[in-house]
Amino acid sequence: MFTISQADAQLSRAAAASFLSHVLVSHSASREGREKKEAHRAFTAYYVYQPIPDKIEERWKLMLTDCFFRTLSHLADFSELMGIKDYMGVMMFITFAESVVPVSDENVHVSEALFDGVEVVVYQPKVQASDTELRRAVIYLHGGGWCLGSSRMGPYDLLARQMVIDLNSIVVSVEYRLAPEHHFPIPYEDVYRVVKHFFQKEVLARYAVDPGRIAVSGDSAGGNLAAAVSQQLQQDPNQQVQLKVQALLYPVMQALDFNTPSYQQNQNMPILPRTLMVRFWSEYFTSDKNFFRSMMANTHNSPESAALLKFVDWSAFLPESFRGKYNYSAPSVTLRGSGPGVEALSRSIADPRASPLLVPDADLRSLPKAYVLTCEYDVLRDDGVMYAERLRHAGVQVTHEHYNSGFHGALMFTIWPTNFMIAHTMMENFIRWLQQNL
Repeated sequence: MFTISQADAQLSRAAAASFLSHVLVSHSASREGREKKEAHRAFTAYYVYQPIPDKIEERWKLMLTDCFFRTLSHLADFSELMGIKDYMGVMMFITFAESVVPVSDENVHVSEALFDGVEVVVYQPKVQASDTELRRAVIYLHGGGWCLGSSRMGPYDLLARQMVIDLNSIVVSVEYRLAPEHHFPIPYEDVYRVVKHFFQKEVLARYAVDPGRIAVSGDSAGGNLAAAVSQQLQQDPNQQVQLKVQALLYPVMQALDFNTPSYQQNQNMPILPRTLMVRFWSEYFTSDKNFFRSMMANTHNSPESAALLKFVDWSAFLPESFRGKYNYSAPSVTLRGSGPGVEALSRSIADPRASPLLVPDADLRSLPKAYVLTCEYDVLRDDGVMYAERLRHAGVQVTHEHYNSGFHGALMFTIWPTNFMIAHTMMENFIRWLQQNL
């Protein structure tokens, strides 16, 4: 029979108590560790999650993409607050991260050049044109809020190559100077100089371009520049070569009213929230942070710009289907004192080279055929919709392609890991329109 002594029993009880204590402590530590992990997961999920409309496809991919943008934006805010680097300087990481070296391949010859002192990347078909064959040309202007972006980013490089292949065209991608180092009107002037240089007879001949088949196009801020250039060319009495078409992809068209229905509906939408778009506008004009705060409050209009509010009155120009539940209220007008800086800002806000939507109908009638792409979930939706409507009312032939599931910047997401199906659809439809109209 198996027996145990009292001493052994006491020793066993002590050992058992010690073991149980160890188990309980370990369990407590393990539970605490699990709780920390769960808290981290909960915080991560809370930070990543954004309420994205059901109509948008690949919603989780957009959430993760936007999480990166928001994180970078928070770092940029912190960096500027601490005096390390300005906000846009940090945000330029996006441009650097997607930069490529444009090189020739089996289908496309790529070269870099200076057009009147402005850097451009020129894409041409590898197959040489015959002595009598003239090609189409597209002058493309990248987006990025006039502060970010580059023609040498991967998505723009891909788009340019696709246009060369599908259109058998020349593509001139413009590397205009950026704000805040170069405020308005310098980015616009760079683009205008490139277009004027390219329109010279000897330059068109060098690239075998048909002077009657030239387009200007751009996305976001690039669409703004494309529209402004189209308008200014029409007003130049000495300009013989003219654009055949303008293609504006979710363009930004006005700086007078930041409370349109789309600015209100999409103020926290991924990629381009209202705060960031207003910040782009502010940095385009000035480095004065007080002006940014005025723009955020929609109290930045001067008496000079107030006279032009009739051209951005969305209660008159926006179709009912885009107005939703919102009611129109005219932006307030503020007297900001006097001085060269204040007067220059007032002139810039009212300048149609910055806000192409501000021109009267008479200046729209002679503009070239237009393609306007807009997205439902974009603060700039109403800018593009109103411009398309005003062009149409002025007698310009307009194709307005609206994406009910689209979001701002979608055309940039064509390369892994942020390649979206809607981006490829947009690119295909855009190039198809050029095939049929250029």
